[in-house]
Amino acid sequence: MSSEDKQSDSVTPSRRRFVGTVAAGVAASAAAVPVLAQQAGGNQPAAGAAREAAKRYPRPPFPNQDQSWPALASKMTPRPDHGETTYRGSGRLAGRKALITGGDSGIGRAAAIAYAREGADVAIGYLPAEEPDAREVIQLIRDAGRKAVAIPGDIRDEAFCKKLVDTAVRELGGLDILVNNAARQQNNDSILDITSEQFDWTIKTNVYAVFWITKAAIPHMKAGSAIINTASQTAYDPPEKLLDYSGTKAFEVAFTKSLAKQMAAKGIRVNAVAPGPVWTPLQLAGGNSPEGRQKFGEDTPMKRPGQPAELAATFVTLASDESSYTTGHVYGVAGGGGQP
Repeated sequence: MSSEDKQSDSVTPSRRRFVGTVAAGVAASAAAVPVLAQQAGGNQPAAGAAREAAKRYPRPPFPNQDQSWPALASKMTPRPDHGETTYRGSGRLAGRKALITGGDSGIGRAAAIAYAREGADVAIGYLPAEEPDAREVIQLIRDAGRKAVAIPGDIRDEAFCKKLVDTAVRELGGLDILVNNAARQQNNDSILDITSEQFDWTIKTNVYAVFWITKAAIPHMKAGSAIINTASQTAYDPPEKLLDYSGTKAFEVAFTKSLAKQMAAKGIRVNAVAPGPVWTPLQLAGGNSPEGRQKFGEDTPMKRPGQPAELAATFVTLASDESSYTTGHVYGVAGGGGQP
């Protein structure tokens, strides 16, 4: 996607429509009047303060820190911004029912907070070891006046993936939005350092689980529903030390585009978001080297990693009816670098 400066002549009509749809949605989110979010603690900032928040986001170098897998956002320094005090809803997802994997922290947590404040009931899947982070999210969803469902378990297990969907459908009373966000990422210098066990762990989490959960969810979804997969810019520009992870994200891009064609006749839209470097627990639990964590995001044009909150509006827009003509697309949020 190096042709952003050539949009006037070279971008296809469908691309113009997509960019226009997302731009309109993001603008709407930024300008939204605090409605549901006012119930989320009463300390929502003024619109100007929210817009200025990006200027206060931390830049590298970051403190040297390490956590065992899976890491917790609540123990990160600095602590990530998931939109807890900045996201303001306007009812764009009123009455919707969403399931988000990896909803305890990172991008999934930002999506869960935003969805609740936009009027959706939300179920989150997460590993049992992530319970402290999950409890915080569940409370934030309830503070927004929405129903929250916590479903701990390991998505490497096909039986649990089906249980995850069945529980969400039963507790929420249906399913309109599926966000496949949970992922495994490990940093390795060489293919020779990746054991079969490690490779299987990554593939099961990032590929098999996406397939199993989506397959289980589709029979419950009606026309107007949305599936959103969290891909990555590594699908297009794979780093040398994220060999297996990058391969799984390339799968998710192809999976998104192919499934979108299958689901179009059913009225179910399928899209993906491809983030660049985002400050999440993945980086502290083996997803990056100690040196890489300290410098994380400095090679982007913005010279910093993104915060999960900065992706929330994109997930809301792709889930909302404003994107009714958008399917099979991958939308990059990468601080000015990467692809698409």
